[in-house]
Amino acid sequence: MEERTQLKKTLKPHWVWAIALGSSIGWGAFVQPTNWMDQAGPLGVIIGFGIGALLMMLIAVSYGILIRDFPVSGGEFAYAYVGLGRLHAFICGWFLTLGYICIVALNASAFALMFKFVFPSFVQHFEMYQLAGWHVYLMEILIASITLFVFAYFNIRDTGLSGSMQFYFCVMMIVGVLLLTGMVGASPESGLENVKPLFHPGMSSMAAIISIVAIAPWAFVGFDNVPQAAEEFNFSSKKAFSLIIFALIAAGLLYSFMVLTTAMTESWTGLVKEQNLWGTGKAIKGILGNLGLFILVISLSMGIFTGLNGFIISSSRLLFAMSRAKVLPRVFSKLHPKYNTPYIGIIFTVVLAMLAPWFGREVLLWIVDMSSIGVSIAYFYTCFTAFKLFKWSQNGDDEQKTAPFKKLLSLLGALASIVFIGLLLIPGSPAFLGVESRIALLVWIVFGAVFYLFKRKEYNKIPDRELDYLILGKERQVED
Repeated sequence: MEERTQLKKTLKPHWVWAIALGSSIGWGAFVQPTNWMDQAGPLGVIIGFGIGALLMMLIAVSYGILIRDFPVSGGEFAYAYVGLGRLHAFICGWFLTLGYICIVALNASAFALMFKFVFPSFVQHFEMYQLAGWHVYLMEILIASITLFVFAYFNIRDTGLSGSMQFYFCVMMIVGVLLLTGMVGASPESGLENVKPLFHPGMSSMAAIISIVAIAPWAFVGFDNVPQAAEEFNFSSKKAFSLIIFALIAAGLLYSFMVLTTAMTESWTGLVKEQNLWGTGKAIKGILGNLGLFILVISLSMGIFTGLNGFIISSSRLLFAMSRAKVLPRVFSKLHPKYNTPYIGIIFTVVLAMLAPWFGREVLLWIVDMSSIGVSIAYFYTCFTAFKLFKWSQNGDDEQKTAPFKKLLSLLGALASIVFIGLLLIPGSPAFLGVESRIALLVWIVFGAVFYLFKRKEYNKIPDRELDYLILGKERQVED
């Protein structure tokens, strides 16, 4: 068998925690609160995200198990291979690749959107055209592209550098959110009376909560970046589960703090009706002035940077792992001769993401909404594989004695993943995908089918023993 290319072990535990947290938060916590409140009301959003975080923790049990047993790049791609074979590994990897790259693009466009709000006269120059009602400006494209280029450079230079940056960005983001919550709470012009009504007055509280729970896979996507980087841990992979759990708790709290902070500034129903370009920015500036807006801009920038950095890491590692398994062209598994990073995957991710601003934010949102399906599919594969690996019996060593409990949790995680997929695909669901997103999903499925048919013969020729080695770094133990 040919020698298997491997990545250096450079990532420290607190860096990995920051990858999970920063990727989960991204730009949404600072841009979307008014949209979420319009959907469910402040308390509906907070409860919905709380339930969503708990469901993600349930799913995270399976991730912790599989990261421990298979600490390799590729994450869910490798787990789908273990659980259901090479075809399902391709399906999982195909959906995840699009999802990760789209989130990189969306974070870059969010950074340009922030500039449009703070410096409108600077950004709204050289309008080029309109797509789906969105005005596309040359300055927006330049801001997003330059941001992507900078993060590509840092990721190519050193995984350790990108990991340490991720941690410091997360710390700054957390400090910013706590400052905003404290300052708004202490302001005489704001108060908890503005949070009423607690739920959206036009719908039942249960429907409001479910509509937020349905977007949990999107809101918390990012904790699953941890297995993508598992091959680069410089610590025991057994710690991964606790790092993911702490990241999910922190993410749920940060989402809740930003929703509460926005709601306390003024009557949230009035704020929603105004339909501002950036409702949270307008609300914070109205109460705290330019100082509050400055803190919010810094916090948002850190959220965007952590999302960009985290998903560039994960998408490039996924491309690397699929290439190493000969699913994708071999060039993606080449490492930089000096920095030993999967630089082709990083460049490919960033170049594709640079195309997105040219299509306008509305078109990009359709694709990102569709990619939520891919994330939920990856969750299912992970939980199903963990369920398949454990036994119901309680005999043998301590690990085997705890297996029934873990098997049950894995089963519940798989069922939760199916529920998420159903909420996105079943007509009448509060999270049912729009027509445009469904078309984008169908197009991506067709592309994947064509690509697989093209690669199938070569892919299926690889002996099981060799593919085990390429994907998992070892041969699997087959039980009788």
